[in-house]
Amino acid sequence: MPKTRKKADFPQKLCLHCQRPFSWRKKWEKVWDEVKYCSNRCGKENRQARKDERKHTAS
Repeated sequence: MPKTRKKADFPQKLCLHCQRPFSWRKKWEKVWDEVKYCSNRCGKENRQARKDERKHTAS
């Protein structure tokens, strides 16, 4: 039987939007290198902010 890992042993990243640390999750096992945001909400808010920024610079 494999040893269980402690939560503190999992890798962490900083969310690109809110700058808070978040830990590895089982559902991100295969795509951990691609994960940039701690939640769907942060991802959506970041995309919206970039869209608004482009809109203001084009005007």
